[in-house]
Amino acid sequence: MTINIDYEAEKKLELPYEEIIRDIVLEALDYEECPYEAEVNVVLTDNEEIHKLNLEYRGIDRPTDVLSFPMLEYETPSDFSYVEDDFEDCFNPETGELMLGDIILSVDKIEEQAKSYGHSQARELAFLVAHSMLHLCGYDHMEDGEREEMEQKQREILELRGYKR
Repeated sequence: MTINIDYEAEKKLELPYEEIIRDIVLEALDYEECPYEAEVNVVLTDNEEIHKLNLEYRGIDRPTDVLSFPMLEYETPSDFSYVEDDFEDCFNPETGELMLGDIILSVDKIEEQAKSYGHSQARELAFLVAHSMLHLCGYDHMEDGEREEMEQKQREILELRGYKR
């Protein structure tokens, strides 16, 4: 399992962010029964940089808390059955790991939202990573049914690692 974590923000989170990210990435993959060793890239940045990315990739002119860039296209969320047929596009040739994608997190939003929701920054970080991992596994929340399913999965992943509201 490769989890690349790059910390690009000037503001430092005063918590074991690497441990939290790794725990939630691993829990999400176990929860979704991913049968492969995987590769996930995580970048912690600030509102200014995530604003630029949000505008460039989503056409939304404001900062957001997290952006997910999945490398795989799923017909059904977490259906990994087709990836071996597309080995060259889905697996890192150097490591043999399934390339799931990238997660970009705003340190500023983690702080703001933790305060606004009345929970710890650790819980907010864990929530955003769980949310993004589900996107990397093919889930979305554009329709009510999808949103409810994603919310339930996020809660369960967080609870399995001891993060409660």
